[in-house]
Amino acid sequence: MEVTYGRGYVYSIQYHIVLCVKYRHKILTPKIEKKLYEILNKIAEDNHFQILECNGDLDHIHLLIDCSPQHDIPDMIKALKGVSARLLMKEYEEELKKKLWGGHLWNPGYFVATVSENTEEQIRKYIQNQKVK
Repeated sequence: MEVTYGRGYVYSIQYHIVLCVKYRHKILTPKIEKKLYEILNKIAEDNHFQILECNGDLDHIHLLIDCSPQHDIPDMIKALKGVSARLLMKEYEEELKKKLWGGHLWNPGYFVATVSENTEEQIRKYIQNQKVK
């Protein structure tokens, strides 16, 4: 776990976030998932936070995010869900509209938990093993 120095403060802030597809439809095929991860990393870069781990299954994704104290969780989630949904719906309209007829990719809710230096490695392994049954 890396410590970052700000102007007059030191921090290390990581969150474990889970986003679920609307109605838990299994639409995150390898092709869509690959594009989703590219989009999410671009969103993180544009908003000055970092995705340390990202993995999921057909109906949800797990993210391990590193950010600064200035980042507001609801704003990060809104950016991740809103932009990714818009771009994926645009690129994979035929495939996604069959199951997501309302035009919404993500469930309105999400899971978020803080990560400590004692739990970071455990959470990383959990995220990495999402597809392993």
